[in-house]
Amino acid sequence: MFSSKGRVRILRILADIGELNISEIARRAGLNYATTNQHLRALESHQLVTHKKFGRIRIFRYNEENSKARMIRQIVELWNE
Repeated sequence: MFSSKGRVRILRILADIGELNISEIARRAGLNYATTNQHLRALESHQLVTHKKFGRIRIFRYNEENSKARMIRQIVELWNE
């Protein structure tokens, strides 16, 4: 799951910011839309991120309810110090 630098970037972005739409995640991570979408699906399958829909727009959020996600957030915070 962490074999991809793109997934790690996405996790760091969402851990720092909280929630964003897929286009903004792609822009901040320096990835294209399709690649970002694939990474988000993988992260969602591991329950590290969740999404909600507003019409055609999906807003992705870091899943604070998942214990693994909380531990990853702590690592990201230490990394950013």
